[in-house]
Amino acid sequence: MRDGADAPEPGARPMRRDALARRNALIEAARVCFARAGYFVPLEEIADVAGVGRGTFYRNFKDRVALALAVFEREIDRLGALVDPALPLDRALARLVIEGEEATRLFARLTIDMPLDGDHRDAFDALRERLEALLRPLATRGHREGTLARDLGARELTLAVRMLGAIVSKAPTTRRDALLDEALALVTVGLRPR
Repeated sequence: MRDGADAPEPGARPMRRDALARRNALIEAARVCFARAGYFVPLEEIADVAGVGRGTFYRNFKDRVALALAVFEREIDRLGALVDPALPLDRALARLVIEGEEATRLFARLTIDMPLDGDHRDAFDALRERLEALLRPLATRGHREGTLARDLGARELTLAVRMLGAIVSKAPTTRRDALLDEALALVTVGLRPR
């Protein structure tokens, strides 16, 4: 599995282990700080939580958006490990929703304030395409088993996971599983062939 958030730019020299550790610490600190305080959390706070100086931030990231995109990339990689095409489609989606609940909340919180134009929009779209690529095996199995309409694919499954995640993330913990089952029953009806 590729973790692009940890990978150097193509053609660049590999990062030293200590530099890579600082970069990873910044990404993890940003995930925590963004979740707690939102997109505009002071960069100094992220650097403090990571245990590095602000200069380390600028050696690793062009700007705040680049850091947020690295956090998204890390979360997509984590979700990729959860995709199990051996599960029935509804259970595979449920697993992604439950295990990805924190990522869904973080995504929703950050995208409200993130400026997504130009190169940032292209990078954001590339991450969406990576997520869709991770869900393609689920779509393939759904087509093969007749649980997913032929004209629907990974893009629609991504949308279904996002919709279900938004519903579940607002539910009280005691109602979460029941609400997910209800919402999943509705969504899977819409995904089936007609």
